[in-house]
Amino acid sequence: MIIVGADGSENSRAALEWAADDAYRMRVPLRIVHAMDRSPYQIRKYPIDALPDALRREGQRILREAEVLVCARQLTIEVTTEDLEGTPAEVLREQAKDATEVVVGSRGLGGFTGALLGSVSMHVAGHVPCPVVVVRGERRPVCQEVVVGVDDSPACEPALAYAFEQANLRGSALRVVHAWQLPVHAFAPEISYDMDEIRTAQHQVVRDRVKILSAGHPEVKVVEDVQSAHPVEALTDASERADLLVVGSHGRGALGSMLLGSVSRGVLHHAHCPVAVVRAS
Repeated sequence: MIIVGADGSENSRAALEWAADDAYRMRVPLRIVHAMDRSPYQIRKYPIDALPDALRREGQRILREAEVLVCARQLTIEVTTEDLEGTPAEVLREQAKDATEVVVGSRGLGGFTGALLGSVSMHVAGHVPCPVVVVRGERRPVCQEVVVGVDDSPACEPALAYAFEQANLRGSALRVVHAWQLPVHAFAPEISYDMDEIRTAQHQVVRDRVKILSAGHPEVKVVEDVQSAHPVEALTDASERADLLVVGSHGRGALGSMLLGSVSRGVLHHAHCPVAVVRAS
């Protein structure tokens, strides 16, 4: 099941359309969720007796409109709605426990994504096992390419697997980007570096990561893209020609709320297309 957050904003509308299309491609049900968050209004000195009913009516209106939008876009998918009380991050984390994917808009109306990195990336992607897709509101032409960032650690493997699945479902090419930079001490004049050897080693990193998964998706065209650049810069540039950018998260254990590393965080700020953050185990 795909979970999508709805709050009535333009970015939420884009997320609904994305989620509907992905539910159709994956052949899974779609659940539209609205969070009724009372916390901004809970000031004892100024109680508003009618507030719960007003918030509930607004939530139900948002869900009705969201369901109409989704059903008009994809007639054959199974759709349900939920109006739940709690903060957006809490509601999404609870709903995501058995989800295939969670989809949210990049900015909202104080609902699901009032603050992108606060309520979505750090507090949702950092705590749920499934991919979290952050969708911006801008309309973009279809590019027929999925981009994924890889490095030399096993932590990137779940992101790579998700990217292969998305490329396969879309009939798209998969661009595997590995961006690397020489360490600071590499610029010391007394240390010599064989750049050809380094480039060869970096290409091998990409090939090794791709080889196993590529065997299971022979129909996916893979483009190896190894660059000497900052990862955020390389991935952001690649996102201009992509339908989806996939990155991994690299947090550990009890620090799950800080799961996003600098690359994931930077990409979410600057990417031109939807971004999927896939948690490493």
